[in-house]
Amino acid sequence: MKLNRRDAAALIAKPAADALGMLLYGGDAMRVALKRQEYLKALLGPTAEEEMRLARIPAADLRREPALLMDAIKAVGFFPGPRAAFIEGATEQHAATILETMKDWQPGDAQIVITAGDLKKTSKLLKAFEGHRAAYAWGIFDDPPDRAEIERLLKDADLHVDGAAMGGLEELARSLDPGDFRQTLEKLSLYMLSTPGVSVTLGDISACAPASVEAAVDDILNIVAEKKSTQIGPLMRRLQSQGTNAVTLSIMATRHFRTLHRIACNPGAPVYGVRDRDRVMRQARDWGMIKLEAALGMLTDTDLKLRSAGQTAPAMAIMERTFIRLAMYGAS
Repeated sequence: MKLNRRDAAALIAKPAADALGMLLYGGDAMRVALKRQEYLKALLGPTAEEEMRLARIPAADLRREPALLMDAIKAVGFFPGPRAAFIEGATEQHAATILETMKDWQPGDAQIVITAGDLKKTSKLLKAFEGHRAAYAWGIFDDPPDRAEIERLLKDADLHVDGAAMGGLEELARSLDPGDFRQTLEKLSLYMLSTPGVSVTLGDISACAPASVEAAVDDILNIVAEKKSTQIGPLMRRLQSQGTNAVTLSIMATRHFRTLHRIACNPGAPVYGVRDRDRVMRQARDWGMIKLEAALGMLTDTDLKLRSAGQTAPAMAIMERTFIRLAMYGAS
């Protein structure tokens, strides 16, 4: 059964105890891991590890010993409660073993929970979970947390947020990676320990919000946003010599230009997760909403090209060319 975002949220709120299991997949390993943690915690409870109700099976071990999964789902535990066998990083190479085990699964066996990277629509693993009436397939994409998910995370962190601050948190969630956003909530929870029972304010969020990017990457993003195309080449070579990854630059650039786009769409809204608020405000005004939308389209096309299996051109050269195009487009 294929899950959309709403169905997945409902399943985490109330897991199906009689399900065969769940496949969680997506290109962002951090997002997939966080959702997997949420699901396993909701399904098994917080003490599953101590009570040996969760069997962890690395994908490499499963390839060497295919019987590991069958043994894990059929094993009888010492403690009562639901059980799960978790396989991390599965690929199509593990599909035959997993599909064979699914055929022998019976109600009362441990659930099979699997994480994987990007899967094609033709993936045997994906088709098996989508087509099984007692199993679920959940694609984890780059969408930021919605309000319902933020409220659930706040409840877990025992935080109370007023209306204006909730808007600030939603803005922050769109600016940060999921892992960074959760770390910010943890920091905010510790920050509020001195004032128990008091609602979180915008000032509290500003005090705990991290800067969005490292200084070296910040430099190239500001150069591009300020249309200084002649300075891009030398800085890109310095970043490459430091081992900076082209996909990382693509992600950071997209995040920066999304921030500029949000400011351009709503100039009076609070801005979080940036080192120099006044500077990004100037950049947003200078670009304007329409050009920023086009810039985000260019960055999306570049990101797809960088992640394409058939791409042969050097990744940093592709990224440098995109940065120069952006700077020249912004100046036109």
